[in-house]
Amino acid sequence: MPTPPPLQGILETAVYVDDLEKAHAFYAGVIGLKRMVGGDRLCAYDAGPGETLLVFARGQTIEDTVTDGGVIPGHHSDGPAHFAFRIAADQLDPWREHLVASGVTLRSEVVWPAGGTSLYVDDPDGNVVEFAAPPLWANFMG
Repeated sequence: MPTPPPLQGILETAVYVDDLEKAHAFYAGVIGLKRMVGGDRLCAYDAGPGETLLVFARGQTIEDTVTDGGVIPGHHSDGPAHFAFRIAADQLDPWREHLVASGVTLRSEVVWPAGGTSLYVDDPDGNVVEFAAPPLWANFMG
């Protein structure tokens, strides 16, 4: 099998929600992400340099979408999804305190064998949102 060309990382991560306004209150209001695009079927948030969180309205992206630039294949998810924000190790306590002060329940906290720590919360639609401080994975730079 031939060697694939190199990747430069993950550009987008997506979750599906039932209520875009509730999701916006969480991702912009609580987490502090800047919304770059908003609409009836999706919101796109700046999740860090070169990284985007796509929040899709559940059921609004099942069919292909024709754009001036081409066709976006349909996609969908029924159950809760998971993704992680990268945070600095010295920001664990500030994030823990901020989430609690914002009325967000800390669902779980995990200390990983490599020494990193993850905080887990649910967004308003039950998607599992992780705040991960290094070291976590072998390729995870702090």
